[in-house]
Amino acid sequence: MLGRTYDTQVCSAARALEAVGERWSLLIVRDVLFAGATRFADFQRLGIATNVLAKRLDSLVDSGILERRPNPENPDRGTYAATRKGLDLAPVIIALTQWGDRWAAPDGPPIRYRHTGCAGTITEQTTCVNCGQLTDLAQIHVVPGPGMPR
Repeated sequence: MLGRTYDTQVCSAARALEAVGERWSLLIVRDVLFAGATRFADFQRLGIATNVLAKRLDSLVDSGILERRPNPENPDRGTYAATRKGLDLAPVIIALTQWGDRWAAPDGPPIRYRHTGCAGTITEQTTCVNCGQLTDLAQIHVVPGPGMPR
């Protein structure tokens, strides 16, 4: 039987959910990785209540997925960046998005991950389907898909 947390489970998937399974967590990481979000105000665009957003950011920092950095423009407020641990979630987010495209997007994918070099679709292994190149995050951009509301 599961308790309040997954941390006692002898399962890496359960332990991973302990770090990123709360509502909004993966969307925050997605926006850091693929939308350039770095400030609290950037994440508020997701429609998250400010108290929940603050908790999720703290949790992601405590888990070592994001790090807080000083903001030279406003010393009272920091910015957020992905750590190596956070960067390693990129293929997970792409795979989850593609699963959602297949099973939860009746009008088609609202966004697509594209290779900046040749505009090919990116697979969950972050490989471009057009040129076969294994890409890094700097070579991936998001474009509207056919399911994007107009």
